[in-house]
Amino acid sequence: MHPASQPSQAPHSVNGPSRAEFRTMSSADDTSSVAAASVSSRPAAGEKPALLRHLSDEEIARMEVRLKRKIDLRLLPMIIVVYIMNYLDRNNIPAAQVAGMGEELGLTGVQYNTAVSILFIGYILMQIPSNLFLDKIGRPSLYFTAVMMVWGVISGATGAVQNFSGLLACRFFLGFVEAAYFPGCLFYLSSWYTKGELSLRTAIMYSGSLISGAFSGLIAAGITDGLDGKAGLSAWRWLFVLEGSLTVFIAFFIWLVIPDFPKTTTWLTEQERQLACWRLERDVGEEDWSGSEAQKVLHGLRLAFTDVKMYLLMIMVTCIVASGSITNFFPIGSMLTVFFRSSVVGTLGYGRIKTLLLTTPPYVLATVVVLANAWHADKKGERYWHIVIPLSVSVAAFVVAAATLNTAARYVAMMFMPASVYGGYVCALSWISSTLPRPVAKRAAALAAINAASNASQIWTAYMYTKASAPRYAIAMGVNCATSLLAVLFATVLRAMLVRLNRQLDRGEPVGGATWLVAGEGEGEAERREERGLPGTAATKGFRFLI
Repeated sequence: MHPASQPSQAPHSVNGPSRAEFRTMSSADDTSSVAAASVSSRPAAGEKPALLRHLSDEEIARMEVRLKRKIDLRLLPMIIVVYIMNYLDRNNIPAAQVAGMGEELGLTGVQYNTAVSILFIGYILMQIPSNLFLDKIGRPSLYFTAVMMVWGVISGATGAVQNFSGLLACRFFLGFVEAAYFPGCLFYLSSWYTKGELSLRTAIMYSGSLISGAFSGLIAAGITDGLDGKAGLSAWRWLFVLEGSLTVFIAFFIWLVIPDFPKTTTWLTEQERQLACWRLERDVGEEDWSGSEAQKVLHGLRLAFTDVKMYLLMIMVTCIVASGSITNFFPIGSMLTVFFRSSVVGTLGYGRIKTLLLTTPPYVLATVVVLANAWHADKKGERYWHIVIPLSVSVAAFVVAAATLNTAARYVAMMFMPASVYGGYVCALSWISSTLPRPVAKRAAALAAINAASNASQIWTAYMYTKASAPRYAIAMGVNCATSLLAVLFATVLRAMLVRLNRQLDRGEPVGGATWLVAGEGEGEAERREERGLPGTAATKGFRFLI
């Protein structure tokens, strides 16, 4: 952020740094960048909090570096662990299929695809209510603990199903409960980190899913090879029971570790708490989460659904998720006696255990690429190119996979699919919070709505990977190419819109039919700006959209 003393001033005001300077400062996450960060610590939204007023800008900058490290060490390891379990419990069904679930339950090809897709029906239904409820109560530590215990129980119970109907019921309710975590965690991170820090932290959180993707094949291979028939249970049943039990065990420790929102947590000192809240206010020009009574849930929901930027983001993220649907079918087996000889990795022609192991390297590469791309996006203070370039790589990978049956070429293409799709996906997720930051209830609703709509694509994409389309999966690969290109198109449209809005804000021109607010104008004027997709009073304090 850069403060501006009057609405009509350009961002190169003498009272604050230029936008280029801010991009450099917003990436400062270590002590070597304290000097640059000290400039950005000047207040952009009101006076310093009481316990910070006696400190110089340099002292506050050093304190902020220490605070970010303290927050990182407390938040990130646990949310990664939780997301690993979230992803394992949600996506262990392909490994269960390889381990013999389809044969034992007598599933047909379409029935398996339905079992994959029905989870996302429950997942979609719960996301918006869950995020709005989390915003209202302000206790993520207790909320995440409760939902994790419940989904662990449901996941373990899946190991006891005896028919297709039982499998469908477990998968539906698993999605319904798991819906609380991912959009809730995106909202949670955006309540602790500034927009210049959020892409990397989102990537670190999302690396939990990639790590689980890397190790799920290894875990499934170990269970399939070592526990099949133990205590009279098939290997695929052990898979659900063990992973579900581990989830419940970990959930007992969540509430002890994960703090609540900066304003309500008791984990920080009062001075640290004031700094944690103020730096978020300084970043956007408005106060972030301030208490349950201040959260206007229905108002935030209405603002989200009347902002055209949310729909551009929604279509873009939905297209990316549709392209990433291929990862649901990476390990489905193949090879020896399993009915589904039409799986993606399975078409490489290896045995059951080797097929599970071959799914690990693509996720390892994806983890590295996602973290590097997100770090660079935060360093440059940019989002658009860090979305578009990875998606362009994904288009090439899908073309190669459909165009050739050469084993080496197809596996190389599969190596790049998760890395490129998820690389763009994570930056797109962080773009949501910086584009729709305030009011807080609007951000919570938008994150949930976009994630819900994007996961709706998982319902129909599950039916693209059929036995009849093997081994090229030409239709699926063609659709994946098209959705990646559409995501690039809508990212370009959004970027053009944000650039235009920023230029209007720089010049102090009317935006969306509303003139600039000046300091001291009433709450009604601020609300009218919110109606037009801008944070209410933030535009008077230097707010600019991140592009």
